[in-house]
Amino acid sequence: MPMDGLTVGFAARELDRTLKGGRVDRVTQPERDAVVVVIRAGSENHKLLLCASPNNARCHLTGSSFSNPLEPPALCMLMRKQLTGARIAEIRQEAGDRILRVDLDAVNEMGDPVRRRLILEIMGRHSNLMLLDENDRILEAARHVNAEMSRVRQIQPGMTYLPPPAQDRLNPETVTAAELEARLRERTGMTFEKALADTVTGLSRAAAEELACRIRQAGENWPLNLQEACVRLAAFLRGLPEKAAPCVLLNDQGEAEDVFPFPYLSRDLGRQEAYRTLSAALDRYYTSRDAKDRLNQKSAGMIRTLKSHAERCERKLALQEEELASAEKMDEYRRMGEAINANLFRLKKGMTEAMLPDWSGPEGGEILVPLDQRLTPSQNAQKYFKRYQKARSARETAAVQRQKTLEELEYLESMLADAEQCTGESELEEIRQELVRTGYMKKVTSRRQQRQLPQSRPARFLSADGIEIHVGKNSLQNDRLTQAARGDEMWLHAKDMPGSHVIIRAEGEIPLNTLKQAAQLAAWFSKGQRSSTVPVDYTRRKYVKKPSGAAPGKVIYTHQKTTFITVEEGEIGSIQQIE
Repeated sequence: MPMDGLTVGFAARELDRTLKGGRVDRVTQPERDAVVVVIRAGSENHKLLLCASPNNARCHLTGSSFSNPLEPPALCMLMRKQLTGARIAEIRQEAGDRILRVDLDAVNEMGDPVRRRLILEIMGRHSNLMLLDENDRILEAARHVNAEMSRVRQIQPGMTYLPPPAQDRLNPETVTAAELEARLRERTGMTFEKALADTVTGLSRAAAEELACRIRQAGENWPLNLQEACVRLAAFLRGLPEKAAPCVLLNDQGEAEDVFPFPYLSRDLGRQEAYRTLSAALDRYYTSRDAKDRLNQKSAGMIRTLKSHAERCERKLALQEEELASAEKMDEYRRMGEAINANLFRLKKGMTEAMLPDWSGPEGGEILVPLDQRLTPSQNAQKYFKRYQKARSARETAAVQRQKTLEELEYLESMLADAEQCTGESELEEIRQELVRTGYMKKVTSRRQQRQLPQSRPARFLSADGIEIHVGKNSLQNDRLTQAARGDEMWLHAKDMPGSHVIIRAEGEIPLNTLKQAAQLAAWFSKGQRSSTVPVDYTRRKYVKKPSGAAPGKVIYTHQKTTFITVEEGEIGSIQQIE
């Protein structure tokens, strides 16, 4: 967890140096648990992000842009009222723990100077952000906690703020070697790293491993000379403010895997990328991670809804196919009725069955006809003819309904593939609006839940030949992309499965390498992504038509050729993507 007590301490000191004395110009709340405070300090505008997300709670300056609800939530409106124009008095960490305190000098409605305070608690699923008055009374909070939710600590407007229950651990800012030694000797039954984490406030597993690495001799499990090790540890903790040298730990793909306030000797130094400020390092680490997590949270309900409707369609389809199978007997009913009519002179009321010549059967011969002994032969014949008519009508109806169900299932699977492949909130919102239009989801009525989102755009790649390749990321994008393409541009799509429309932005002869890379993209961005071989159709855009009234992304095409693609993630990663 990057935002442990050590990291919060470094972040607080950096923010205090940068923002102290700065003026609050604007407050926005892009998410229920995230607030962005724009502060003018040092002739610059800084965006302070205070986020209480259960998975990605953090505090740092950010260069990212955020979309906001059409109407601000209550916390945002109150912060604007109370803090706009206020000056940052101090930013500090509370007792070495994962709590950030931002003190501000403001004025009330009467023009009198007052103190306001923001408290950010970074506590996993218990994380919270609160606005307090000069008496530490809670004015508003990102999350309200009532007595039913917690008997230990409630968080409600009007209540006095109480910090989280104190843990029996030592403050790294004030700890002494003697205190460390006494506590650690009580924990010799556990690993040294675990003992450190249980002794010093705010240490994550990674931070405890780093401290152990720095004060323990090579090959030791526990320091042989614990007293000397505790002296080194206490000195190291006191000297933390001078050690700031933030860096991001990268994985083999070059993605941010962790973030440290200074280089960690317990991790591969060759994979640690230095950053000028801790805020820049945290922004790099969290930007894609937080966006992905929030997108997964927001798409989860939509995906559940789509899967539920798809399962309903599959059950309906099974019943319709069962009806079609039972309707196969309709010819047998007709033959039995005709056999009875042709042999009325041989039949009498009261018979239960008769073996009769089957003149209308495919091979002639005889047919065994069950009879209702309560009916006359003529009435038995009419009974079979009625069964025949009913079965024929049922078959026709079931065939029509089956086709409708297949089309609905295809639509749902396409929307599901779109939702699972979303990379941005704009794309997700477009899918939501489409599902609202078709009645699968309810319209959002609260303006605070709605967002001002730009229209999503297709992904853009550059082939090895320097030709742009555009890839639709959902069915609505597919429609827009295909409709906007020129007639002689090449169009590609995975054959007979949900997937992206791909356009090669070039006319005339297409280089073989470009065509291959476009086909790889069409295969990768399709339902067959993980298949060993994916058939991909390609044709000129002028041969692609959208039927009237067809679902988004649904097209018909001619003059196509088919290539079979085996694609791996590494090959897709090697195709240059244009930001």
